[in-house]
Amino acid sequence: MRQDLQINAPWGVSAYGAASVKAAPDLVRVLLGVERIEPSPAAAFEAGQANVAGLRRVLRSHEIPDAAVSASRLRLTSAWEGYDASRKFLGYKCVASFTIETANLDGLQQLLIDVVGAGVNRVDEVDFDVRAKAELRAQARRAAVQAARAKAQLYAEAAGVQLGQIVHIQDVDPESLGNQRYRGHGSGGSSAEEDFAPGHVVVSAAVVLGFSLAS
Repeated sequence: MRQDLQINAPWGVSAYGAASVKAAPDLVRVLLGVERIEPSPAAAFEAGQANVAGLRRVLRSHEIPDAAVSASRLRLTSAWEGYDASRKFLGYKCVASFTIETANLDGLQQLLIDVVGAGVNRVDEVDFDVRAKAELRAQARRAAVQAARAKAQLYAEAAGVQLGQIVHIQDVDPESLGNQRYRGHGSGGSSAEEDFAPGHVVVSAAVVLGFSLAS
């Protein structure tokens, strides 16, 4: 018998359950940045500050409050082109990064057009989300527990035994690479086909339940 298939300390039934809840997004986060290269540090800072001020005006015109904007400090680095002895000094690069949150999904396209027009030259990420994620996660966890319980019950019935009390509950991150061994064993887990439906945010949860066997 293979060593990894032996049950050295039998104690009951262990079952994995996973579930996902889909919801229409009601929030979007945009990660963007401003980069300007100028001959001198002073000119680079001045150009960067001008673009940041223009971006702020655009955001206010879209009724996005300052509290919904996270901004980094202006950073200054040397800008080069090429490598080793052939590289050429381009000047000084001023960089500022911003994360913007807005609930106006219908106005997202025009917002991106306007911020680029204001000097933004780097749009790194557009991430749709839901504000009620905690409630959706709780709903997915309850469904994951039900899936694990149903699977354990099925195994017990097939083996001709009865489930006892739950003696172990382990929360599992269904997206973690360390949990690849569970993929395909869930019920509505993160890899289900419906999770990739466009226009939805998917919130997933998974759990391992351990049951004793009733005497």
